[in-house]
Amino acid sequence: MKIGITGATGHLGRLVVGKLKEKTASNNLVALARDTQKAGDLGVEARLFDYNKPDTLVESLKGINHLLLISGNEIGQRQAQHENVIKAAKEAGVEWIVYTSLLHADKSSLVLANEHLLTEEILKSSGVPFTILRNGWYTENYTASVPTALQNGALFGSAGEGKIASAARADYAEAAAVVLTSADQQNKVYELAGDYAYTLAELAEEISNQTGKVIPYKNLSESDYAKALIEAGLPEGLATAIASFDKGAANGDLYDDEKQLSTMIGRPTTSLTTAVEAALAG
Repeated sequence: MKIGITGATGHLGRLVVGKLKEKTASNNLVALARDTQKAGDLGVEARLFDYNKPDTLVESLKGINHLLLISGNEIGQRQAQHENVIKAAKEAGVEWIVYTSLLHADKSSLVLANEHLLTEEILKSSGVPFTILRNGWYTENYTASVPTALQNGALFGSAGEGKIASAARADYAEAAAVVLTSADQQNKVYELAGDYAYTLAELAEEISNQTGKVIPYKNLSESDYAKALIEAGLPEGLATAIASFDKGAANGDLYDDEKQLSTMIGRPTTSLTTAVEAALAG
């Protein structure tokens, strides 16, 4: 039984490989990556795999029984990329595809949702058995701002009082590993989110408590936040996207209280306190 992991050298992919190695033999795993040299430290077989090169994908997927399709990071290109992988997987005889989608992709207002939803539809119509992991926000998306908040003396955003039920990447990676090594998971859709929902004001409070510095949260309009990010040196497209994600948080797009993730992994998800500690430790 071979399990392939796309995007295996990325932040999530590396964690998934590590979690899978705790559950199955390393020779059962195949790291699929655009640069196989970056997979050298994973301790598993590595194969060249580029979502943008469909002619090469079938060969790389031969012999793989189960495939984790980690969504690409090129917004606007992902539907076509994912379709390339799904078509190749079917041709190569892959028996099951697990896909990392977006929390409540079918009703989310996030700009990311449409490509995920279209991918889900392609997957469902492919004829290949599937499981969809609708991952919520990674806590690291926000704790990455901790050093900047300390430098600026404030945490800026445009999420208002929106509740963010995020979890650590390691939590989502463990969930993927559990699903891939468990029976009776096919043709299911999971909404995965953290146990501990917080506002950005509460994140600022946690930073303040841990550092002994007063770090307030300053809520801006979506447009003003985007402008501030551009002034800080971010490309306009990225700044606009980040500000829109905060707007989505204000709309409830990053919130879920079903606790499917902690149920799946058999433990509480990583707390905000622990996540901030990790960010401060570097």
